[in-house]
Amino acid sequence: MALRAIRLVFPSVATAVKTTNVVWKASIHMTAARKLEYGWWAYALGERTTPRLKQYSKIISVDGNLASGKGALAQKLADRLGMLYMAEPDTFYLDKMSGEKEPLLVDYNGMCSLEKFYVDPKAADGNSYRLQLWMYIMRLMQYSDALEHLLTTGQGVILERSPFSDMVFLDAMFEQGYIRKECVQHYNEIKNISICEFLPPHLVVYVDVPAEEVHKKLKQSGKQHLQNVPLAYLKSIEDSYKKTFLPQISEKSELLVYDATQAQDFERVAEDIEYLKFDKGPWLEQDDVTYHHMRMLVEDKEKVASLTHIPKFLPEITIGAHDYDEKYYAFKSLPGKKYARGYNADIGDKSIWLK
Repeated sequence: MALRAIRLVFPSVATAVKTTNVVWKASIHMTAARKLEYGWWAYALGERTTPRLKQYSKIISVDGNLASGKGALAQKLADRLGMLYMAEPDTFYLDKMSGEKEPLLVDYNGMCSLEKFYVDPKAADGNSYRLQLWMYIMRLMQYSDALEHLLTTGQGVILERSPFSDMVFLDAMFEQGYIRKECVQHYNEIKNISICEFLPPHLVVYVDVPAEEVHKKLKQSGKQHLQNVPLAYLKSIEDSYKKTFLPQISEKSELLVYDATQAQDFERVAEDIEYLKFDKGPWLEQDDVTYHHMRMLVEDKEKVASLTHIPKFLPEITIGAHDYDEKYYAFKSLPGKKYARGYNADIGDKSIWLK
């Protein structure tokens, strides 16, 4: 059985976080609890998206190599422009968004490890490709969350990277011999049938830091697993950004490029964003009808996850039926997973949840 995103096929019920304050310091708006979800009836009764869209009702992705300062810039821009900042997701993104008290085991989070990748990128168990595929799924889920927040509240979102730029890491992994050609083909198939369902960022801000400088910063990092990242891998990421991703994304999104020094002047970057006309790309073709269909998609997280499912045998992402069942029942036996939210196991009946 091909390994699916187990946590996505059998998700725990998340708690919806509603944006009820006009001050833009609220958390991300999600409808995962399925209590007041947007649907066909809401649209039929007059719910529309375009009236709430303002100047900075945008999706902005801040991209760059490892340790390039993109996170700090994204956070400052979000504060300056009144937008929601979403940090780069890790392998435990689902746990964080579903309100888990602590991250679950890696068996329920892609069966991969970022630390292991940096220590042993050529691990024989296929960790490198499992990690790449899982991180694409996490970024796709986060991007759907960002779109849902934007279309529901009107508040723009600034992300560290997006699923649209995930290819740069795949290219670097393949160039360095960390993954097989078959994995590249599988990834491209998945991305081609999934990313096309989403509108690209309105703007991509690229922080251009030379690979040599990034390598030096990682050597001085307090995280031991980052200190031995090969310079060749970092150079491959930089080359993929400049030769492939940036030329492609500039055709449908606005693009701003800054070196490390310029990126530290976030006021200047914010001013540059203010002067942009945002006069290209598929966002210009949208109306309330297309926004309606997009909202219907992005609030359905299982449907978003299903976009990444291609039944294909690859040793890196394949587990046997017995192992799959073992992990499934182990997950269902975790506290809070066995019964539906609100079910009283003692009396075998539903109870009303009061908040």
